[in-house]
Amino acid sequence: MDDLADLLVRLRSGLPAEAVITDPDITASYSHDMASFCEAGIPAVVVLPRSAEQVQHVMRTATELRVPVVPQGARTGLSGAANASDGCIVLSLTKMDRILEINPVDRIAVVEPGVINATLSRAVGEQGLYYPPDPSSWEMCTIGGNIGTASGGLCCVKYGVTAEYVLGLDVVLADGRLLTTGRRTAKGVAGYDLTRLFVGSEGSLGIVVKAVLALKPQPPRQLVLAAEFASAAAACDAVCRIMERGHTPSLLELMDGTTIRAVNAMANMGLPDTTEALLLAAFDTPDPTADLTAVGKLCAAAGATEVVPAEDAAESEMLLQARRLSLTALEAVKAATMIDDVCVPRSRLAALLEGTAAIAQKYDLTIGVCAHAGDGNTHPTVCFDPADPDESRRARESFDEIMALGLELGGTITGEHGVGVLKKEWLSRELGPVGLELQRGIKRTFDPLGLLNPGKLF
Repeated sequence: MDDLADLLVRLRSGLPAEAVITDPDITASYSHDMASFCEAGIPAVVVLPRSAEQVQHVMRTATELRVPVVPQGARTGLSGAANASDGCIVLSLTKMDRILEINPVDRIAVVEPGVINATLSRAVGEQGLYYPPDPSSWEMCTIGGNIGTASGGLCCVKYGVTAEYVLGLDVVLADGRLLTTGRRTAKGVAGYDLTRLFVGSEGSLGIVVKAVLALKPQPPRQLVLAAEFASAAAACDAVCRIMERGHTPSLLELMDGTTIRAVNAMANMGLPDTTEALLLAAFDTPDPTADLTAVGKLCAAAGATEVVPAEDAAESEMLLQARRLSLTALEAVKAATMIDDVCVPRSRLAALLEGTAAIAQKYDLTIGVCAHAGDGNTHPTVCFDPADPDESRRARESFDEIMALGLELGGTITGEHGVGVLKKEWLSRELGPVGLELQRGIKRTFDPLGLLNPGKLF
């Protein structure tokens, strides 16, 4: 019996027949996520377990036969973290999609990793609760994927990122053992915080099969203000003024002129061609109108050419539509995009936008920037034609220069998308030799054979 046949026999001994997929046309569709410029291999098999016990069986089999395993959610990631390696087992967790518990008293939800973010948000909303992390792909992405990449979203400026809502985890380790971390309580400091260690580990330390998530009371409906600026620097000045004065918006988003023009071209949003930056601020406070009035004055003092506060939820949704269309509109500019994820201190936001504009000019490329301005997390998006070798080269070089700029400004190479394949060369630059050595040591402790998501992060 050859190695592949032996692998399939063993997998099928503990999995339903329909959970083991070998059709090459289907397995090829599981080879990569949504990132460009990331190598991806051909999996030997795709498995779709429905229980923690089935995941344990997969990992025991993989360990016995020394077969690498690549865990996946909805594959909406943008760093290649879910890309297959040649001959691996792709472990897709999308069938583990049950919401096991919603507890309004303890304000927690217990879910399996395949639950869609939007599905959870709507389910807890029906009970007057709120799960804040809201990545742009929230209608498609899974909670397991959100945990793997420590994802963020539009509301991070007020409510924080995924890591702040993960209280406890059930994790299948590389050898098949089941580890329970964390707690269901509001507080808990017993031992090392292994829960936080798994959040953002991109499936390199273990397979999350259950999560205990913190919930908040559902806030009032937010109202949005849009402020137009003649320069990105003026918009960034407004961001600094808003934060310096102690305001806590539920959303503070920025689009540069390139992004605005792309959105106009695709959806005819009617924004003036002279607008070089659009700032969107929202409040979900008891009196959002008063907050928007105060922020509007700060925007005007920073040089806003027009300030438009929404009067109701419908108008707020219309104003946010432009921001939600940003990445789709930039993708329509060229055949492909590379989406950066540089996060800098808010005080250096203008320097990053100005530097990115200079990089775009240097490489003769269209690079639009949309940003979670309230927390300094920017998404410079390089538009290019992958069929043009020279343009592809310039796209990659510009992408790297933007990451270098982010580090120079005291920032990080990724605020919410993760490292994956795309940025692993840059991780060592950010961590330094001591940090990298310790992180590799942690990886060896949890995965001594190096079977979990090989080739990612380091």
